[in-house]
Parts: sequence; C-alpha cells; structure tokens
Amino acid sequence: MACPECDLLQRTTSLAGDRLARCRRCCTLLLRPYDENIDRPLAYTLAAGVLFIIANAFPIVGLEVQGQSATATLFGTAHALYQQNMKMLSVLVFFTTIFVPGVQLAAMAYVLVPLRRGQVPHWMPMALRVLQAARPWGMVEVFILGMLVSLVKLGGMATVVPGAGMWAFGGLLLMIAAAVASFDARSIWARMDLER
Repeated sequence: MACPECDLLQRTTSLAGDRLARCRRCCTLLLRPYDENIDRPLAYTLAAGVLFIIANAFPIVGLEVQGQSATATLFGTAHALYQQNMKMLSVLVFFTTIFVPGVQLAAMAYVLVPLRRGQVPHWMPMALRVLQAARPWGMVEVFILGMLVSLVKLGGMATVVPGAGMWAFGGLLLMIAAAVASFDARSIWARMDLER
C-alpha cells in the first residue's frame, strides 16, 4: 500500500482490536479496523438526504428593503445567474452545490441501503467509483462560507431574514462530512465479498 501523503510503499496487515496502521515516514493514518456496522454511515446519509431536499426546496434567505421583500432558493439563484448572462457561474453553482452533493448522497444510499438489507447492489463498483470521483467537487462548505460573508455585507443595507434552507444547508454540511468520514470503502468491499 502506498501512503497517500508521502508515497512510501508499505505492507498491509490485518488489524486486531482497535489498533490503527500509520505510515512509518509521515504517520498518516493508513488503515483502521473494519467497521462491520453500516448503520452509522447509512443514518448520516439518509439524514443528509432529507436536509438536502429541505435546503433545495425552501428559501435560503429573505431580504427586506424599504418595505419590499424577496426570497431566494439555491436553484433560483443559479437560474437568476443564468438569466443575467452569467452562464458559466450559474453552471458552476448548480454543479458544485446541487448536482454533485445529490450524486454523492444517491451513490452512498444506493450502496448502503441494499447492503443493510443483506443484498449486494448490481452496480456497486460503478457507484463507488462515482462516489470517489464526486468527492472533490462537492463544495457545500464553500457555498455556506460565501453566503455568510455576503449576508454580513448585506446586513448593513437590508434586513436579512435567514430561511429554512439556510439552516438545512448548515445541517447538510455537518451530515455530509459525517457520512463521508464514516463511509469506509474497504469495509464495504469486505461486506460485499461476504454477501456474495
């Protein structure tokens, strides 16, 4: 196994108990014991899926200026950017904050739900490849940070009313991070071998 940080080649070994395997050169975590329980990543994935739907269905923020109010959803924001001739920016916003997190959650649910029922999904290798390819492109945390900076700046000019979508995005950020951290591909592959 090559260390993902320093590329030192090392032999893998089976881990007993709660021991961890670290790189000899840079101490990066290489292996942890298999977690046979897929309930934790499944719970985080399903919770993130519910929050993802809420975050995209409800307004993120409302603005009130001189008696006039306006609300914005994430998809509405991408659509407004597209109509204002900022097509590349609108595609980037849609891709990194709606499409990629949706694909990521769908791929994890596609793998975990059948495994929880004791079945192996037919397209599991493809779903795991899609999940691996999608991870670097999901930028919900960058969107949240940018939105908070914008809301602070707008706070001096208008009354900012946080919507249900904003709170759902905050929860979604935490749930996606927890789901990805608890999703161990090695234990999924090992479980697939056992089920077959």
